[in-house]
This record gives sequence, C-alpha cells and structure tokens, in this order.
Amino acid sequence: MDDLSPSDLKTILHSKRANIFYLEYCRVMQKDGRVLYLTEANKENLYFNIPIANTTVILLGNGTSITQAAMRMLAQAGVLVGFSGGGGTPLYMANNVEHAIEWITPQSEYRPTEYLQGWVSFWFDDGKRLAAGKQIQTARIEYLTQVWQKDKELKQNGFDITAKNIQSALATFHQRNEKANKNSDLLLTEAQLTKTLYKFAANNTKLENFTRQHQGSSKQHTDKANDFLNHGNYLAYGLAACTLWVLGIPHGFAVMHGKTRRGALVFDIADLIKDALVLPWAFICAAENATEQEFRQQILQAFTDHKALDFMFDTVKSIALNNGSDDGAQPL
Repeated sequence: MDDLSPSDLKTILHSKRANIFYLEYCRVMQKDGRVLYLTEANKENLYFNIPIANTTVILLGNGTSITQAAMRMLAQAGVLVGFSGGGGTPLYMANNVEHAIEWITPQSEYRPTEYLQGWVSFWFDDGKRLAAGKQIQTARIEYLTQVWQKDKELKQNGFDITAKNIQSALATFHQRNEKANKNSDLLLTEAQLTKTLYKFAANNTKLENFTRQHQGSSKQHTDKANDFLNHGNYLAYGLAACTLWVLGIPHGFAVMHGKTRRGALVFDIADLIKDALVLPWAFICAAENATEQEFRQQILQAFTDHKALDFMFDTVKSIALNNGSDDGAQPL
C-alpha cells in the first residue's frame, strides 16, 4: 500500500470535524503515512490509528511522547496539540502557566485575513470591545437555553430551563449585561450567574455542600464534580483554541478576561459552551460516580450532539465581521 500524506486526504472543515483525543501512557508516531498511538498490553504492542483529517485537538496526558514525524503530519492536517497532566489537568510544562493548556498550533500563515482584520477593527475601541463582550455573554445564554430545552437527558436529570429560579437568574443576567458600563461589570454578572447555576446543579444532583475548587481530590462526589468541571473546561478550551487558530485570530485579543492574561480570548470563547454542557454533565456524572473516561466520553458526545464547535465558529465569525464586510467569507 502506498504511503499517504495529509495533503492526499479530503479536507474536513474544522467546524465539522468529529474528534478530540485525550491520550495517556502511549507513544504517538507516524507509520506508513498514518499517525498512530502505541500502547503496551500483555507483553505486546498495540497500534491504534488517529484519523487526523477528522480531528481538531489532541491532548497528551501523563506518560506520553510524540515523534517529529507525527508532529509534522499533525501540523499539515491542522490539528492542535496540547500537553497536560493526568485527566487533562493541570498543565505540566516548562512554561509558567497556571491552570491552563499550552496549545501548540500548526505553523501556517495561509489562514483567512478578514476575521482578524474585522476583530482588530473594533478591539482598540473600549466601547466596541465591551459590546463584543456583551455579544459573547448573550450568545452563551442563548446556547444554554437552546441546549437545555432540547436535551432530553438533561431534562430527565432536572436541568429544566423553565425552572423559576433559573428564569429569575437569567432575567437578572440580561438586565445587568445590558446595563454593564465596563468589563468588570460583565465579569461580575457572569460570576453571579455561574454561582446560581452551580447551586441549581448541586441541588438537582443532591451533591450537598458543593464548593467550586480548581483542585479537586476525587475523594468525595463533590470533589469529583470539581474534577469533572476542570476536565470538561479544558476540553472546551481546546475547541476555543482551534476555532481561533483556524480563523487566524490571536489569543491575546480578549474582550473579557483581560488584555494581559495568557490566552485570554480562549477563555472568552470557551465560556460560550461551558455552562450549557460542561456544568450539568460534570454534576450528573459525579452523582453517578462515573470514571474520568466515562465523563470524557459523555462530554465529547454532548459537544458533538449540540454542535458546540459549529456554534463557536459561527459566533466568533459574526462578531469579527460585525464591524466589517463579510463579502467573500467562506465556511471553515
């Protein structure tokens, strides 16, 4: 069989790609024109194919290594690669970044220009940047409402968008979001809503005394909920980083999380889906005492079912082109 190169494969739009891989205790390599990961079991080597043309992100956890040949093929296919600790969190790397993933992006400058130009056309104006932050927050709530109305499993677990306390919290959120005069107002409004959603989720799943902690120990179900929140958030960061890289928008052009915070725009865009998908499933899986792998499979399926990556692309493109012309814009 002749070797294949990524250029020979049919290109799948990033917004339509189906796979996110989290790997641990394996070696990623190139073999016969394919990217594989190698594991050891019962004194034999097992090879598994990674469909790079249909993959957005690969996250490498504990005990992993990767060859230069594999990285070359991943870069040519436009796959983002990140290094993390066990379970996807935290970062262990020679870079002083706390509670984050260091994404290694393929080095290609042949990316669209209209989205970056549209983004910077408003970014240096404080008022327009605030308006973009409001757009992200509004889109986030619209997506949450859409997902919770549609998803039967979430409804079965008590995540009902029509609940009085949720409707009250959303009404307050919309009022404060609209009246916000500065970035700190947006962040405070976001934090207050998220706190309400945590309480709602904890009550639904009967996880008493829940407190949000970014370092969970998994000794109790409430700690497991924190672990799953961290894990799911990092997967959301991967989707956000992929969206921004494909559209050619640098991570430093944040509209909410601060001009100097590393990768801040990634956190802005990840917020679009975290409350709608990561938050409820983290609590549900913790209440069911699920494993990390079971949670990961569930959340990745939720991303696919509710077209999370498509939603990120559509939202970012809309904001970027809001102050410019969308003539000639192509789907990605």
